Amino acid sequence: MTLFGALATALWAMLPAYVPNNAAVLAGGGRPIDGGRTWNGRRVLGDGKTWRGTAAGTLAGLALALALNLVVEPAGAALGVDLPAFPLLAGLGLALGAMAGDIGASFLKRRTGRERGAAFPGLDQLDFVIGALALAALFAPDWTLSTFTPPVLVAVLIATPVLHVVTNGIAYALGLKDEPW
Repeated sequence: MTLFGALATALWAMLPAYVPNNAAVLAGGGRPIDGGRTWNGRRVLGDGKTWRGTAAGTLAGLALALALNLVVEPAGAALGVDLPAFPLLAGLGLALGAMAGDIGASFLKRRTGRERGAAFPGLDQLDFVIGALALAALFAPDWTLSTFTPPVLVAVLIATPVLHVVTNGIAYALGLKDEPW
């Protein structure tokens, strides 16, 4: 696989995991997952992790995976790359896993004394990737292993933090985020 092929496959395959957290922010609000509970004097997750946001993010990522299936062949032909289609369980694993990874990071942030919105370099950029890949591997192991080959994984691990920093910086500059990370 060429470098371009690995990067194109990485970005394509991760799209259903890249979208959920953004959709969750847009649809968020409502009842926090932790119900306001604390652990050792700190919130378990915080007000930013809600049931509505998690559901909306998961549905948005899954819907995107299914929509990408409609254009996988022409997109692959245009790029000259054999892009993967998304089985239903792979799309669900990527989307729900992205949300679970972000929720797990929120839990770790609270345990380390960080408040909502505080930076946690490394974790902030890759939490959802770890969750997405873990649940995709659990829900659709054959698809995950054949799609996320070592070159594609390397591309994901390099491209994702760069995209995360750039898109968050743009959202901050546009006033859509309170912090640039």
